[in-house]
Amino acid sequence: MDMRYRLLFSFFLSFILIVSCREIENPRLDFGKDYQPLEVGLYWIYEVEEMIVFGENDSQTEQYFIRDIVDYSFINSQNEEVFVIRRERSENRINWLPLQGYSLHFRGNALLRNFENQKTVNLVLPAKVGTKWDAMVYNSSPRDDFEIEFMGNVTIGLQLFQRSLIVRQEEDDDQVTFRDNRYEIYTRGVGMVEQYYEVFTYCSRNDCLGQMIKDSGRKTHMKISMYGKL
Repeated sequence: MDMRYRLLFSFFLSFILIVSCREIENPRLDFGKDYQPLEVGLYWIYEVEEMIVFGENDSQTEQYFIRDIVDYSFINSQNEEVFVIRRERSENRINWLPLQGYSLHFRGNALLRNFENQKTVNLVLPAKVGTKWDAMVYNSSPRDDFEIEFMGNVTIGLQLFQRSLIVRQEEDDDQVTFRDNRYEIYTRGVGMVEQYYEVFTYCSRNDCLGQMIKDSGRKTHMKISMYGKL
C-alpha cells in the first residue's frame, strides 16, 4: 500500500471514529410518541356500540360513529403544545353533529388527556409491558393505576395493527355490587384504535343481591374504522 492509500485509509478511519463518538454522545432516542401522533388535521373515525342502563329492565342500546379531528394547537403556560380535538357524532358517516371535545398533549413522555375537565395520564413512554402509573396524578381524584399489559399485534374487525399496546385501566367485578372493565389500545403511527369502557352497578337489594342484575351504568365500545389526515 503506497503513501497515498495509507493517508486515505487513515482519513476514512478517523471519520468513522468521529461519527461514532458523536452518535454515542448524542444518541437518537425513540420514546415511541407516535403511539399517539398529534398534528393538526389528523382524524380518526370509530364505530361505537353503546348500552346505557337507567335502572332494572330499563336500558338503551345504540350504534353510531365518532369522528375525532385535531382541530388546532396552542402553547400552554408550561410551554407545552396542546392539541384540541373536535369530536363529532354521526349515524351514517355523512351528517356529523358536534359533541364535547377534549385535548391531548405530552408532558415529558406522558400522554395527557383533558376530557370533561378531568386530566388523566393515558400512556407513559417508552412503552414496556408491566409499566404502571397513577393516571390521576394531575387531578384531585383518587389514585387509579393504569398498566401496559400487552405489546404486539392486534386485530380490530378486519384490520391487523402491528406494533400495538394495550393499556389496562381497570378489570374488576365483585359479582355483587359493581363491574369496572376499561382498556385502550394504541398503535404506532395511528393512535388510539380501540377503547372499551364498561362500568355498572348491580342491584343490591335483598331480593336481587348476587344476581348481577345491572341497575345503572354504561358500556361503550369504540373500534377504529378509518383514520388519516384531512
